Amino acid sequence: MDLVEVLPRLHMFRFRIGQAYLWRDGADLSLIDAGDIDSAAAIGDAVRSLGLAPARIRRIVITHGHRDHYGAARELADRYGAEIIAHALDAPVIRGERPIPEPDLLDWERPLYAHGLTCPEAPPTRVDREVTGGEELPFGDCARVVHAPGHTAGSIALHLPRHGVLFTGDAVASADRVMLGVFNVDRAEAAATFRRLAAFAPRTVCFGHGDPLTGNAAAVMKAAANGR
Repeated sequence: MDLVEVLPRLHMFRFRIGQAYLWRDGADLSLIDAGDIDSAAAIGDAVRSLGLAPARIRRIVITHGHRDHYGAARELADRYGAEIIAHALDAPVIRGERPIPEPDLLDWERPLYAHGLTCPEAPPTRVDREVTGGEELPFGDCARVVHAPGHTAGSIALHLPRHGVLFTGDAVASADRVMLGVFNVDRAEAAATFRRLAAFAPRTVCFGHGDPLTGNAAAVMKAAANGR
């Protein structure tokens, strides 16, 4: 796992598949996603390497119900007493009550999706708080939950307006360019979500897959969302 500083209060954990983020408010910490089931120990070690205490992880916000995003959440929450937060529509998947919905794959996505299935299975994971969009969470000087459907029905983004930071989950991705995320259950809805997220005009964008966008972010997001 790689540990990358995005901003002085924001770090990224880059795993073999995907990534998660750590936001710091003084000594209190918030995780946005948690990596796969094998990521808990590495996350704890990385937090300590920053001179911070993993026991100060107050919440783990799951952007959607895919195992590379919530796999380590239960272990981390049990170990450090964190609250797990997810959208009400994806919470049953995370808890193991419903199967993961099958995506509507394009031909070029199929080999990528097959590779993603090598990510280990995630255990059923409790969700302590279900959100639906519009809620404010007590970190990042008031983080706002944005319902971001399309990748999954219950995907969420997080917007930190006072810092100009947007966490997109897998609604948007960054490879050689910023693009619509892959493996969507509803591609038209995902594209509409992309346009809505771009309208926040963020200064920093953190994706579920791909390097964060820290330069000219608002213009890049707008152009990508409009297919330019």
